[in-house]
Amino acid sequence: MKYYSTRDTAVALSAAQAVQQGLSRDGGLLTPTEFPTLSQEELEALLPLSYPQRAAAVMGLYLTDYSAEELLDFAETAYGPARFDTAAVAPVRMLDEATHCLELWHGPTSAFKDLALQMLPRLLSAALKKTGERRTACILAATSGDTGKAAMEGFADVEQTKILVFYPKDGVSAVQEAQMLTQRGENVGVCSVVGNFDDAQSGVKRIFSDAALREELDGRGYFLSSANSINWGRILPQVVYYISAYCDLVRDGKLKMGTKVNFCVPTGNFGDILAGYYAKKMGLPVGKLICASNKNDVLTEFLTTGTYDRNRNFYNTISPSMDILISSNLERLLFDLSGQNGEQVKDYMDQLAMSGSYRVSDEIFGQIRELFWAGSCGETETAAAIGRYYRERDYLLDTHTAVAADVLEQYRAKTGDNTPAVFVSTASPFKFCDSVLAAIGEKAEGTGTELIDRLQYVTGRPAPWRLAALREKESRFDLCRKKEEMPQTVRDFLK
Repeated sequence: MKYYSTRDTAVALSAAQAVQQGLSRDGGLLTPTEFPTLSQEELEALLPLSYPQRAAAVMGLYLTDYSAEELLDFAETAYGPARFDTAAVAPVRMLDEATHCLELWHGPTSAFKDLALQMLPRLLSAALKKTGERRTACILAATSGDTGKAAMEGFADVEQTKILVFYPKDGVSAVQEAQMLTQRGENVGVCSVVGNFDDAQSGVKRIFSDAALREELDGRGYFLSSANSINWGRILPQVVYYISAYCDLVRDGKLKMGTKVNFCVPTGNFGDILAGYYAKKMGLPVGKLICASNKNDVLTEFLTTGTYDRNRNFYNTISPSMDILISSNLERLLFDLSGQNGEQVKDYMDQLAMSGSYRVSDEIFGQIRELFWAGSCGETETAAAIGRYYRERDYLLDTHTAVAADVLEQYRAKTGDNTPAVFVSTASPFKFCDSVLAAIGEKAEGTGTELIDRLQYVTGRPAPWRLAALREKESRFDLCRKKEEMPQTVRDFLK
């Protein structure tokens, strides 16, 4: 299978090349030229399989350069007991007959990014061998909180790679920051950026598009690649957990095969819900894809009006991983809905770069309205959802998953659609202890990792052991740079 650039279909790379390169040199995102379909019989064949076996089967449809044996080996390592605290990997928790939560925080960094970033390093290492690449991959990532730690954890001490993560100064939780600053590995680095996530993400994209810098690094034996969801190797493993969740519901008797399910997804960069769209496109019986935004509701506005406008106030919220105004993966959706019209997508992206906004065609917007429903949730409502689920359902939500839980309730109230639904979780509540404690009516006495003990004591729930161990670790990094200094930071990191 080949992979097009969303801005130029003349660019066509192999699967290994797409994973290795991460982003097309023209700034576009690499996307499959076709999407295989799963029949009902093929879905039924997945029911008795383990999560690694399902992952290998689904990814094998797209990664045609990789053998079934190596994909299964990668999956069994990525999702094995040394990394995930449950054999289910991504279990589905029933909250009532029609409502479930897909728990994606059982991995090594207690965030949904682990489902992709435990697999990506293995795919990339294999890609380097398949393409005969002798240079070292310099992985660049911008993070709004969870990607950074998950990427560093995945790539730590992986041969022929170095990874540098940029995150917004004062724009992540204390636990998220502690996770990154204490990361082990001789090939990892992290730097805070003065500004917000969009500044960090745009800075990374500019570095990828800097031909002079790429040539300079090439002369030093390096090439750039990405661990952000702009890399297809990040999106594909996320498609798996939608398919696996549906299979679990059918296997456990919660659904009949073929019955549709709605998914409500908290998202800022659009990658998580895009994976759900791709699963639906493959034939998974998905009804509505419900996009949940926090106070930074640029996606909600776009999906309900057809106009994308990042010219708005940016808010630092209690759900920082969603504090994003430029949603990179939306470009992949537009490419698909436009009939793979790279020229049209490039025009939209050029408008976004020049004026900060664009409006899609009526044809594309009509398709969006059929596929998606969108809502947003403010700070007060997010806290209220955490408290409500804790009191009424004895279920503890983090600040991002609470946005999805609230927006799902909004959707049902406004549409009357009581189709069985799954809201998709983001992270362990122990990554946002201060906000969660306040939301359940407790005092957040202390800071950072100190509050992990407090939340354990108050709720009687154990924290993921890796988070609990943070208090014993010393910080290794203290870099802070302006966004204009990011290219030089990369040069310094690779000395």
